[in-house]
Amino acid sequence: MTLIINRDEIKDMRLRKWERLPAKMRSREVRKYYNIIAKKAGYFKLKRLLDLVVASIMLAFLALPMAVIALMIKLDSKGPVFFRQERVTQYGRIFRIFKFRTMVVNAPELGSAVTVSNDARITKVGAFLRKYRMDEFPQLFNILAGDMTLVGTRPEVIKYVNCYSPAMYATLLLPAGLTSRTSIAYKDEDKLLADAECADETYIKEVLPAKMKYNLESLRKFGIASDASVLWDTFISVIK
Repeated sequence: MTLIINRDEIKDMRLRKWERLPAKMRSREVRKYYNIIAKKAGYFKLKRLLDLVVASIMLAFLALPMAVIALMIKLDSKGPVFFRQERVTQYGRIFRIFKFRTMVVNAPELGSAVTVSNDARITKVGAFLRKYRMDEFPQLFNILAGDMTLVGTRPEVIKYVNCYSPAMYATLLLPAGLTSRTSIAYKDEDKLLADAECADETYIKEVLPAKMKYNLESLRKFGIASDASVLWDTFISVIK
């Protein structure tokens, strides 16, 4: 079951009417999550406002650290400061995610789309950034651009979205997120894949379905209280 991905679709972070969803999302499995979110559709405007305010404040505080990180990356290895990759967000729309580059320039050609523990493609500075999730800082720009939100399902690459079960498409009712309950639970995902014979296959058959249980449960709790709790727990997780 493959979702038709649209690169040119206009950004629309509101909850669409059911009949305007992509055909592959209009299933019985997605409908039950849609009904839950529809009852709290008023939170979408507030969620977007909070995204803009919080992301702007975070960028103001992180401007100097991000400049230092950029310099460290340039001194550590050849290549650009940022890593750009196509990911999938709300309603199947494709966007290009911002991340600090943590791997060698030709990393995509050298291995899997997922990263395993002690991956030879990771640079010295990249290992440090990944440990403290600093490589995710530039995604604040994606939030300001309207491609992502602070709290929501982490955006997957296209080939993994095309492996979704019918229920998993429900996560595309909302914009992709910077952090989530799943991100906290699977912060050491690379270690889970370290011993896999085929990281891609293990991710699709084992890790992705397990992560989606968390993501779908989060849809049931959609709202400001849940988002605030995830943001706080993410902060504590990073500090620890």
